[in-house]
Amino acid sequence: MDLKIYKDKQEVAEQFSSYFADKQKDKDAFYVALSGGSTPKIVFDVLVEKFSDKVDWSKVHFYWGDERCVSPTDDESNYKMTVEHLFSKIKVPKENINRILGEKSPEGEALRYANLLEMDLDRVEEVPQFDLVILGMGDDGHTASIFPHEIELWDSEDHCVVATHPDSGQKRVSINGKVINTAKEVAFLVTGASKAEKVKAVVEKTEGSEAYPASLVNPALGNLLWFLDEAAAARLNQNPS
Repeated sequence: MDLKIYKDKQEVAEQFSSYFADKQKDKDAFYVALSGGSTPKIVFDVLVEKFSDKVDWSKVHFYWGDERCVSPTDDESNYKMTVEHLFSKIKVPKENINRILGEKSPEGEALRYANLLEMDLDRVEEVPQFDLVILGMGDDGHTASIFPHEIELWDSEDHCVVATHPDSGQKRVSINGKVINTAKEVAFLVTGASKAEKVKAVVEKTEGSEAYPASLVNPALGNLLWFLDEAAAARLNQNPS
């Protein structure tokens, strides 16, 4: 585990963008699963502003770790946010953008997307392998769209699952834990004081932390990085193991 702590979410975005640009440099193709949320939004803005000419976008193949079951024009759509903040401002081939079809039947779309990942990505023991999975973490310790009340979805046989938001009841399509933990690199982007308690629990493996899906992220073959701002890291011990 590699903890990277920066002053604020803007610096997190800038440092992550630099890391992203370096990672894809020497690859013929780079397969990444994107996350929604406020921090990725800033990352996309920074990528456009400072790194758009440093990334060969024709080699980057975009997927999503999760998506809300809404239309691609809905304000809650992770895809729409990415279009507005990234895709509309860079030159990326349309065929490199592989969105989860949130407007379709959730069960059918989970199956279709799992099949797409199996076809497009290299596989390790039959599990699709991303070069990079970007994750956020909720105040409740959820990641992708696997929530504590449905933590059993983490180990689902299906590479994509249908999840239900615990408060709104909204359906979501999400990759499962096997896909996350098979990735070559997994990067958490977590900012804000409201995340500090769960960051401490997940990073330091405190008692009861196994109830949080984010605590199950442990790439078997790759690296796990945390990009945190000082507010999110505030409760960590100085030298977490």
